[in-house]
This record gives sequence, structure tokens and C-alpha cells, in this order.
Amino acid sequence: MFGTAIRYFAKKAKPKMRPVSLKTPLEQRQTITRALFDIVNEHGPLTIGETWQRVQDVGLQDLQSKTHMKLVLRWMKEKQKLRLICNHVGAHKQFLYTTWFSKDNVNLATAKKSSSKA
Repeated sequence: MFGTAIRYFAKKAKPKMRPVSLKTPLEQRQTITRALFDIVNEHGPLTIGETWQRVQDVGLQDLQSKTHMKLVLRWMKEKQKLRLICNHVGAHKQFLYTTWFSKDNVNLATAKKSSSKA
């Protein structure tokens, strides 16, 4: 019991996440957010990897990297343009981005993946 208390107090607190501030110009930011919103809105709930594939297919030149896209998606989530949902697939979790007014097609999205893998 004494060892448990020492381990509990030895842990550092998790740092608080500060708000995301994008340093891109306004016009470029609008282009990126519109394109990402349209991609997520058209193709349903998407993971980060699937979203990056769609962005590459569209050929959006304003995004420099996948990390930059993740930052923009997080910013859009903070501004409540997108929402992040968690789908439990067996013992694994799957985080999907979707729009606020779309229907939750999470089961449909996982059914598509399992049928395409087979």
C-alpha cells in the first residue's frame, strides 16, 4: 500500500492542451478548411489516414504535410466545425472525424472496411 501511494504521487500531471492557433494566412486557411470539410462531409466518418488519402487524391497544394492536416483538423474540432467520434472495433478503438449534422454511419464505415479487406 505504501508503494502504491509513492507511485501515485510520483506521477506528473498531464499538461493541459492549449488552443490551436494556425499561422497560415486567412485565405489559405479558408481554402484548406473548406476542402477538408467537403471531404469529410462527402465521404462520411473518416480516420486521419483516410482523410490524408482523400486530400492527396484531390491534390490540395496548401497543406504541407500530414502533421499540418492533423493540426488543422484539431483546430476545426475546437471551432466545432467537425466532431471526433470513437468507434470500438473489438479490442481496438477507431477515431473518426465527421460533421455535426451528418448521420452516424460508423457501423456502415466499419462494414465497408471489413468487406474490402476480405
